[in-house]
Amino acid sequence: MLINADFTRSVFIPAAIQQWTPSPQAGVERIMLDRIGAEQAQASSIVRYAAGAGYPEHGHPGGEEILVLCGTFSEGGQHHHAGSYLRNPPHSRHQPFSAEGCIIFVKLGHMAAAETAHLRINTQHPTTWHRHDYYQACPLYADAREDSRLLCLPAGSQIPRRADSQQEVLVLDGALILHGTLYPPHSWLRLAAGDTQTISCGAAGATVYLKTTSMAQQHEQ
Repeated sequence: MLINADFTRSVFIPAAIQQWTPSPQAGVERIMLDRIGAEQAQASSIVRYAAGAGYPEHGHPGGEEILVLCGTFSEGGQHHHAGSYLRNPPHSRHQPFSAEGCIIFVKLGHMAAAETAHLRINTQHPTTWHRHDYYQACPLYADAREDSRLLCLPAGSQIPRRADSQQEVLVLDGALILHGTLYPPHSWLRLAAGDTQTISCGAAGATVYLKTTSMAQQHEQ
């Protein structure tokens, strides 16, 4: 399966046009944003668990990155509430479920083989946020291949852009504006390397997830 699989092209998906599709697991639906492959895929998705839904134990050869958007996501006896950020390294295994239901943002299959540590960050804790220039930032993960962070930006400001890299944005709160189109929460944008378009924040500002990926990583994709 190929969905938005040409990483040399920019993609902009407002929340209003996203569609939930059933997953192979009962009670779990997803919005597939980009995808290369079937169930063991390189993919970016928004996933919705109904109350009581879950998966049997399984592994992720290319690792898994999760940001809990609402509700409570559980695995390994741990319960992760809205704002929790998780990284499960390549070849890790888990048995995820949600007793009350949840919505999560998930990226599969993009981690380096050398990444071996599990990571858990509570982005709701004030000590995880730091002032950086004109915005607040919550660093999530960084290495030579990628830089992932949350940003809280004021009204009218712009998403910090690195035109030599691919940048992926998920709107968490507020709204972004590009060419007059409003991108409210759960909208997803992927700017290809070399794309110099400017993305601005709406009248209430915006909180976003931002992943910047190096050209070398794009070539590996």
